[in-house]
Amino acid sequence: MDIQFTNEALISLGILTLLEVVLGIDNIIFVSILASKLPAEKQQQGRRVGLLLGMVVRIIMLMGIDWVRRQEHTLFTIVGNEISGKDIMLIIGGLFLLYQSVHEIHLKLKGYSEEVKERTNAVGWSGIIVQMTLLNIVFSLDSVITAIGMADHLWVMILAVVLSMIVMLMASGPIANFVNKYPSIKILALSFLVMIGMSLLAEGFDQHFNKGYIYFAMAFSFIIELINLRLDRVSSEGKGEGSSDTPEK
Repeated sequence: MDIQFTNEALISLGILTLLEVVLGIDNIIFVSILASKLPAEKQQQGRRVGLLLGMVVRIIMLMGIDWVRRQEHTLFTIVGNEISGKDIMLIIGGLFLLYQSVHEIHLKLKGYSEEVKERTNAVGWSGIIVQMTLLNIVFSLDSVITAIGMADHLWVMILAVVLSMIVMLMASGPIANFVNKYPSIKILALSFLVMIGMSLLAEGFDQHFNKGYIYFAMAFSFIIELINLRLDRVSSEGKGEGSSDTPEK
């Protein structure tokens, strides 16, 4: 692997690192949700393991770039749609995301006691790791394909993945705490993952969407939710100040 720090390579490294961080945000959210099923003292460790697994999976797939490209060859046809190995992975990944996201939303709607019961009876550490591995394989497809399209050198792709993972490891704690602190944010994040799952299914059947629209919708919804949280806080503070006022005689 010939490493040459040319201007072109450094520019592609910077751009690709930023893109990998953006593509990894949904990964952070879902890894955090899976890690929340672990005991409190193991949740941070679970998030780190999940993200590190993502980095390892991405690097392995980058090292096997030829294998990834071969998965785009047609294997069979369903109702006029040509299905390749990549399509199968997207379809399975989309179904996996849909199931996990809808299941988490269902638990939220059933109430806190049912959610705690589910967390208590959840599969152990090994089961969570298996789910994180499957999740990382799904999310790594976009990451690897983006890397292949953006950079010409393998070392640039691998270094961008490592740098983006360092950023995500630093951000995973605050993001997880923020999502867990506000139930409405968690529901919104799960709704995003339902949307991403549907887009993966659609892409598996050769129905391509401009992901810019999806990211715009996610950003717009998130901003509106932040405004709502701010308004709720201002309203509760106003009520608190009003209740402390003593009535005039």
